[in-house]
Amino acid sequence: MLTVQGVTKVYGSRKVLDDISFTVEDEEILGFLGPNGAGKSTTMNIIAGYTSSTAGTVTVNGREILDDPVGCKRQIGYLPEHPPLYPDMTVDAYLSFMFGLKKVKEDKKSHLEEICGAVGIEDVRKRLIKNLSKGYQQRVGLAQAMLGNPRLLILDEPTVGLDPKQILEVRNLIRDLGKRCAVIFSSHILQEIQSVCGRIIIIDNGVLIADDTPGNLSRKTFDERLLLAVDGPGEAVLAKLRKLPGMKQAELSESGGAAEFILESEEGRDIRRDLFHMLAENDWPILSLRQSGTSLENVFLRLTAGDSSAVSVLAGTAEAPDARPGEEAPSAGAPAEEEAPDGESPDSEGGGA
Repeated sequence: MLTVQGVTKVYGSRKVLDDISFTVEDEEILGFLGPNGAGKSTTMNIIAGYTSSTAGTVTVNGREILDDPVGCKRQIGYLPEHPPLYPDMTVDAYLSFMFGLKKVKEDKKSHLEEICGAVGIEDVRKRLIKNLSKGYQQRVGLAQAMLGNPRLLILDEPTVGLDPKQILEVRNLIRDLGKRCAVIFSSHILQEIQSVCGRIIIIDNGVLIADDTPGNLSRKTFDERLLLAVDGPGEAVLAKLRKLPGMKQAELSESGGAAEFILESEEGRDIRRDLFHMLAENDWPILSLRQSGTSLENVFLRLTAGDSSAVSVLAGTAEAPDARPGEEAPSAGAPAEEEAPDGESPDSEGGGA
């Protein structure tokens, strides 16, 4: 559906994107992560045709963005973090305006009914947008992105400012959208990405550093420590643990009704059997013993903090073709190029809907 190949962007002497390559497939929900200033907005603007790249190509459904910008933009729907809404228009008037602006070829009446039904705004179509709740305004913004049945939908922080119930509703809606088109979902809520997306890419300092499923990312940067809870005297248990063959490090994390420990064994050494026998001989019951998994949040922090061991483990996955958010510049203003250095403006390519 989308292919980004060797995209590089340079502002003056500063390289904002460095040879970015990836793909996104039909009916795939892709999570897009990176710290502020990593190059996410620049990449989205290049995919949208709003900014040109210094080198590389972007192909949307077989069409190169610079050769056929209008045709490519018709394949893309974009919901920025702040939806490009006109607050003094009714929902119907706004969507009708965007329908004409995008030159949608479907029957207007039936298409608007279908889109409004899909995002759950049938009951507010006659109301002014400024009188709607934040959740409904996000839904209206999503409806405009879906006009024309785009093959690729880009959602930038779509749940910002929503209450827990609205967040769950938007998540379910994104899952449903993933059954009809490709979705690129950018968010700083990592649990949200993990619950919705089947694949994740991480960009940092203009370089693609990870591309894999959430589960594989966690396993490849796995923390092999053991978390142990024992019904016994904390300090006495700790002393025995530190003498256990193959034990590299043992720390007492809590000492209350149950003593909890963080254990790290020597590389390649399984200490669980010896651990069990030692505790049984001292009549200290094991209340729990589990491996310390690596959350997506920890993976993200390790990779973007320059953890060389984590990056080297994932070096192979970052070379795989990967998907990146493309965006369709809305009529109310195109997204800002926040990565450009002070005093330098991005190269504009025009960002019509």
